[in-house]
Amino acid sequence: MLLALLETRIGITPWSLAACVTVLLTAPASAQEIHSALCLYGCPYGSPQTNDLIIRDIYILSSNDDTKFADWAAYRVTASTIGSSKERIWRADPYLAPEETLEPEDYAGASAALQTDRGHQVPLASFAGTEHAADTNFLSNITPQKSALNAGAWERLESAERSLAKREGSTSVYVMTGPVYLRDMPPLPKADEPHKVPSGYWKIVSIQDGGSLKVASFFFDQETQRKELYCDHLTTIADIESKTGLRFFHELSQLAVDELRQAPASLKSEIGCQGADQ
Repeated sequence: MLLALLETRIGITPWSLAACVTVLLTAPASAQEIHSALCLYGCPYGSPQTNDLIIRDIYILSSNDDTKFADWAAYRVTASTIGSSKERIWRADPYLAPEETLEPEDYAGASAALQTDRGHQVPLASFAGTEHAADTNFLSNITPQKSALNAGAWERLESAERSLAKREGSTSVYVMTGPVYLRDMPPLPKADEPHKVPSGYWKIVSIQDGGSLKVASFFFDQETQRKELYCDHLTTIADIESKTGLRFFHELSQLAVDELRQAPASLKSEIGCQGADQ
């Protein structure tokens, strides 16, 4: 009955259900309203009902059949999950049908032609201290990300997340992240499935500090240069919602969510952006 409900209401297939570690349904169950301990105040919602929701021990993501990439991914970093990066063995996600995902060979020639890397949405280093680190290398968690962005501001922001998780008194750093499609981008030259390369990326970092929710939101265009500072890409939740059509923190009261959408980054100091204008 649970399988039938998931397939009917949110498009989860048997292979993605097999990946589930924790599934909690709100009432009534509706598109993307599935929560786990990986999402603070609720996972993002607003993706198409045909998306496949995949929940693993270290992350949850919503895979889009049309783009072949996740609309969003969510994860929770703690001091104990962090480790040194390990070997990357790229694999198609076994919980997606072959026509719903890319395979390793689809990325052939992309680095030379498009100057892109296989960019993790959920970073490997943040979970290299766990037995599940290899799960970050499933291609459902990967997008073609420009090398300058991937090895520049994006990587430095991921490092700041880990530093925040390791600071004294920290418990958990919650992150939601995903792509945007604001303009057409060249496709992967060797891919044999229809797909859509992102034009940019967003990330929302949050912590529960005592009784306060602290948040910092970022947006990066694919053409972000390697030397750019991630703090210069601070934005608001409202801006990310307008670019993606997603909604965030919906377990909060409507008043709290409305205030959060327009608020400047309350996590600036902790994430290393105290001097930023936002």
